[in-house]
Amino acid sequence: MKSLKVLLSALILVPLAIPSSAMAQMAANAPDSPATPRLTVAQLRAKYADRQSRYMTLKGMEIHYKDEGPRKAPVLLMIHGSQSSLRTWDRITVLLKKRYRVIRFDIPGYGLSSPATDEAAANVKPVEITEGLLEGLGVRKLAAAVGVSSGGTMAMYLAAKRPELVERLILSNTPSDPVDTSHMVQTPAFLAAQDRARKTGYQDFDFWDQYLSFFAGDAGRISKHTRMEYWDFNRRSPEKYPIAMVARIGDGKQATVEMAKITTPTFLVWGSGDPLLPEAAVNAITRYLKNATISKVLMPDVGHYPPLEVPDRFARWIETYVEAGVPKT
Repeated sequence: MKSLKVLLSALILVPLAIPSSAMAQMAANAPDSPATPRLTVAQLRAKYADRQSRYMTLKGMEIHYKDEGPRKAPVLLMIHGSQSSLRTWDRITVLLKKRYRVIRFDIPGYGLSSPATDEAAANVKPVEITEGLLEGLGVRKLAAAVGVSSGGTMAMYLAAKRPELVERLILSNTPSDPVDTSHMVQTPAFLAAQDRARKTGYQDFDFWDQYLSFFAGDAGRISKHTRMEYWDFNRRSPEKYPIAMVARIGDGKQATVEMAKITTPTFLVWGSGDPLLPEAAVNAITRYLKNATISKVLMPDVGHYPPLEVPDRFARWIETYVEAGVPKT
């Protein structure tokens, strides 16, 4: 069982879908337990794959992705955080796909993608998966790479490595320093859920329910369906390499070097009500992105999950930035 700090070291954002009535009833009326069945990738695919689901084999791993919108439209790449899935962007995709080509994928080990292999865990850098997917789809230019939480870390590494590919960078609640949870004042209910998870080795529905409430600016924005679905995806069969393909800050040394390479115009769309990465984190990442032209907007009523909490607002910010271009310095 990971501690909360280890869990947060990759930074989580959520996946979303419609649960079955049986799942909803069970989660609503009875506490689950370590005996609750885990879900295999095949079971998750049977339940959650849809008409837009596609698969591409990269570095020996089967990547689940969606590619929606007009093929000749400007391309938006959207990258989810760890322990999440491409469903993070469901509502935003609906709002933007008429005007943009929206590409999103499940990082190996999450959503409907296959687990990370031994070979990949040892030799593949996470950003190579993103590059391979875009190459396979024939994409040579991104109007914007959009990432939330550790998905923003992946987007930053892509912009650092491939400046000719990424025209704009949009980051939301993305870490720039090693994760520190010491400043957080957690609720008794969340602490109790973590203690139970440590003792049982299982993160039950209540764990994720408390987690999402704690990290949201307004817990009421996160529906009961969303909470049950997040629990469902996190019942995926245990992974041998759970965060091997997640882009991470690590000790911060190499990340600092990579961030200094970025010249791509960057827009920080931040939930400054985030108990983990508040406004101070915006100031920090701005310092590290010292060679990029920075724009920013702070949303004090929003927590760590802006695309989840306020997807309509987030979509408008994306559209505004992409259409307006970069502010003159």
